[in-house]
Amino acid sequence: MASPRRFWLFKSEPNVFSFEDLLTARGKRTGWDGVRNYQARNFLRDDIAVGDGVLYYHSRSKAPSIVGLAKVTRAGHPDPTQFEEGSKGYDAGSDPKDPRWVQVTIQGVQALPKPLLLGDLKQERSLAGMALVQRGQRLSVQPVSVKEWRRVLQLGGVADDPTGL
Repeated sequence: MASPRRFWLFKSEPNVFSFEDLLTARGKRTGWDGVRNYQARNFLRDDIAVGDGVLYYHSRSKAPSIVGLAKVTRAGHPDPTQFEEGSKGYDAGSDPKDPRWVQVTIQGVQALPKPLLLGDLKQERSLAGMALVQRGQRLSVQPVSVKEWRRVLQLGGVADDPTGL
């Protein structure tokens, strides 16, 4: 039996790889590389599956916000940047026969009609339990509940879930 579809929030700095970059990438796809936190890596490796929905979040910007929707098109596989000397993600200790770091492939679906600012999300009572709004929560990959997913889409002006829920 297939596991139920899950939802995630992926953080990216817009000056490094923005949602617009995703939408203009070949096939609107990219490997979500460079994750170097073990908890986030474990989500990528063990929990995220093809078809899962992704909230795309711009972090470290003047207006941190959820700006778009994506979906997972390829489950966890080795992150090639761990083997590329000189790359930001290079890890000299990672063995190609037993890679330490993984990535998933995502595809951009659509920009939110109304980007959702972090400050506004923190004021939304129905999202009080969302990892993103919790103090000290810095993971670049975070789980999102079905309830949170639906509320974010509603607040962002998305009437029907274009990722298929």
